[in-house]
Amino acid sequence: MVLENELLRVEIKPKGAELVSLKDKAGNYEYMWGADPEYWAKTSPVLFPIVGALKGNAYTYQGNVYKLSRHGFARDQVFEETLLSDTEGAFVFQDTPETRSHYPFAFRLSIRYLLSGCTLRCVYEVYNPSDSEPLLFSLGGHPAFAVQVAEGGLDYNDYYLEFPDDDVLRCHVIEDNLITGQIRTVALENHRLPLRYELFYQDALVMKTLKSSQISLRNLVNGRGIRFSRDRFPFFGIWAAKNADFICLEPWSGIADSVIHNGKLEEKEGIQRLGAKASWTAGWEVYTY
Repeated sequence: MVLENELLRVEIKPKGAELVSLKDKAGNYEYMWGADPEYWAKTSPVLFPIVGALKGNAYTYQGNVYKLSRHGFARDQVFEETLLSDTEGAFVFQDTPETRSHYPFAFRLSIRYLLSGCTLRCVYEVYNPSDSEPLLFSLGGHPAFAVQVAEGGLDYNDYYLEFPDDDVLRCHVIEDNLITGQIRTVALENHRLPLRYELFYQDALVMKTLKSSQISLRNLVNGRGIRFSRDRFPFFGIWAAKNADFICLEPWSGIADSVIHNGKLEEKEGIQRLGAKASWTAGWEVYTY
């Protein structure tokens, strides 16, 4: 699916309803990571029905044990797509017998993309179609933005992230994809985090108490950049593959299991609980300049 206005061109694939291109039309400038398989072959997967990893890649619910891989299965499913207008598109995926074998819930996951001026908005909606049973889930975004190093002789170290409402980042240390009890404090320089490859050599920066709802990616050389905003996502992750020229800004409604989690889905940190016929929405948007 392609969305387009006078300023931007957007491409979304039905597999995973994944945003794969966000391009400035005037300068042919690509804001999204190109999914180079040498580093990481995705661009913007949706994380559902869990975020991060489960302890032992399994959980228990109502006395039964279920296996579920890291970040869940939605990113690998083909969504039904509907082009609503030149600047708006919707994608829907519902439970199947296959998903029920790993995740015993009825659900409808909708993802909508809306293009307006220099801004692209992504809205997630989770609906519980059951007449009586609750729906337990987590959901997260995982968009990877290109750190363009070929343009104007830029280097990865010329870029920075800006957090207007934070002075330091309190990051939860990850070991074997699980949250430990350790906290790593990352200092900011005038609310800025200079990018360097080694920031992510020990996995993502995972935060539960980030104050800034808007984060900017900018560089010290030219005016290109983005401002990323999240709505109704309490957790946040920042990640890049080793030595890769991108940065993932990840708003999450859930989080990976802790190393001491008991495995019960209903007691998992960040799990959302929807009653029968209820819906949940959250979103993020990126402003380009």
